[in-house]
Amino acid sequence: MKLVTFEINTILGKFTKIGAIILDQIVDLNLAYALYLFNVKSEENAYRIANFTIPSDMVKYLTYGKPTMEASKKALEYVHAQLKKGDDLKGPNGEKINYARKEVKLLAPIPRPNTLRDFMGFKKHLETGLKKRGKTIPKIWYEIPIYHKGNPNMIAGPDDPILWPSYTNKLDYEFELGMYIGKKGVDIPKERAAEYIAGYTIFNDISARDRQMLEMEVNVGPAKGKDFNNSNIMGPCLVTVDEIHSSIRNLKMVAKINEEVTCVGDSGDMYWTWEETIEYCSQDETLYPGEFFGSGTVGGGCGAEIDKWIKPGDIIEMEIEGIGVLRNKVVKAKNTKLWRGKY
Repeated sequence: MKLVTFEINTILGKFTKIGAIILDQIVDLNLAYALYLFNVKSEENAYRIANFTIPSDMVKYLTYGKPTMEASKKALEYVHAQLKKGDDLKGPNGEKINYARKEVKLLAPIPRPNTLRDFMGFKKHLETGLKKRGKTIPKIWYEIPIYHKGNPNMIAGPDDPILWPSYTNKLDYEFELGMYIGKKGVDIPKERAAEYIAGYTIFNDISARDRQMLEMEVNVGPAKGKDFNNSNIMGPCLVTVDEIHSSIRNLKMVAKINEEVTCVGDSGDMYWTWEETIEYCSQDETLYPGEFFGSGTVGGGCGAEIDKWIKPGDIIEMEIEGIGVLRNKVVKAKNTKLWRGKY
């Protein structure tokens, strides 16, 4: 399944819902399941059961686990068949169930993950960056999967603007594969770690490079180098394991700036597997549904590597095979100049 969190406008205001992409349509999963129960199972309590089974929050959706996933699959199989026949889909009481992409606003698949860990998973990216500073990859990188913690409050989704912070002159994009944890666990061996993966998405880790480099001179951070509004962009969907897992180590990754290809990579170049990162992070630490892991930047997947810096007005597109395209425009933010220090 390709799961999404989407927002719709109604006469009562904006509502956030869980959906799935079927035949280029956004399908409301809750109402789709209610329709399935009503039409196929002749269930009089279709709405009550659907509301109990399929919530409107993606973290809760993942937490509910297998019963919710199975219910979603049954609903989508039914809806898919109706759409293929050209039927007009309406809920039991005439509610709209499916939407064209332009009718809704897609949010990040999980608008606020519980935590955000970003790894340094691609050797070429790290090697290139260190070489520019006269350094080589330290031995420890080959021994443990290094990561930093990001800010889960700074999440943005498809079509949201990349906001240029007032304090940077060098804003950069970073093209990554993202993974979501699907169930609670601690001390998870890598042999069983695949059971804890909910699915995958595309991640654009925006960085204020000049501030990032200053902060990390004292061996901490990044802090304001990565902590600003819309600095963690995810989407367009969460592709579940059953749909993509067999090829997760062999996905083509393509980045474009203003339609010019700037990077062609492969997810198989990751040094550490997702299972190994889960084993490492879960040691003496409980993982919960909805936590996010970033792969780190694919080789050639940022401006700092290829000496091509983005500017306001640029359109950044990131495509990963089997997931889709994450597209965002760079927008100059207001000039706050709040910090009165040297930088």
